Amino acid sequence: MDPQAELKNLQAKHAYLIAIDSDGCAFDSMEIKHKECFIPNFIKYFDLQPVAKYAREAAEFTNLYSKWRGSNRFISYLLALDLLKERPEVIARNAKIPDLPGLRAWMKRESRLGNPALIEQVKRTGDADLKQCLAWSLAVNESVANIVYNVPPFPLVRESLVQTSEWADIIVCSATPHEALLREWEEHDIARYVRFIGGQEVGSKAEMIAMAIAGQRYEKGKALMIGDAPGDMKAAKSNGILFFPVNPNREEKSWQVFYDSAAARFREGTFAGEYETKMIAAFTASLPEVPPWK
Repeated sequence: MDPQAELKNLQAKHAYLIAIDSDGCAFDSMEIKHKECFIPNFIKYFDLQPVAKYAREAAEFTNLYSKWRGSNRFISYLLALDLLKERPEVIARNAKIPDLPGLRAWMKRESRLGNPALIEQVKRTGDADLKQCLAWSLAVNESVANIVYNVPPFPLVRESLVQTSEWADIIVCSATPHEALLREWEEHDIARYVRFIGGQEVGSKAEMIAMAIAGQRYEKGKALMIGDAPGDMKAAKSNGILFFPVNPNREEKSWQVFYDSAAARFREGTFAGEYETKMIAAFTASLPEVPPWK
């Protein structure tokens, strides 16, 4: 079945919905994926060897240590290229940083920013930029498959899923390719607790949440997104649902809070308001917009 149709037709079994991000939220996989898989291929496929040091810093900032953390790969790595163009050290080296107008145009007209949609565009247009980006993206997936395994979920993720799946419908809402998500959730035997696993092929996180709550399947205040990135919060708030932040570098503490009290507050109806506001304020303060070299 088409994954969009599957999500749209998902029947509510419980009164509550919990959407949960995967990389960096449920799994401690953000650092290894970006530092060992994404960035080496980023340098290779976009010919950034002359400024490799700065390319690494830019990509780590946009993907791990800024408000863009957790964004779709094409969005965050295009931003890294834009930051590189402005950096004095890169300009001084006369390094050629690709602009990728073909990718920018595709991203404006496509919401499912994943390899399947990109492959179709390459077949249809033969655009050189899209071919280059597809080669990089496929190489990243191959590296992830070869390198990223035996990475467990954060402590208390499993326990939280066991606890909440008894009274809430849980879906995975991620920008990661579905194949990698399914492998990781099944590898650690936690896929059994979720109703649906949605990756980049389904659409944006905001679109997935909209599909999940369509038709007023869940009352206001009874749907929650758990995420580690501002994009997760934006996806939640654009759909009028609650947000629980898993704070970068404080993930274990965040899951302890969710397991000990936040989940119960959500179920009891005391999560919204001051409690959520305070958590979001601390979360947003921890992720900068301006890179350190500026």
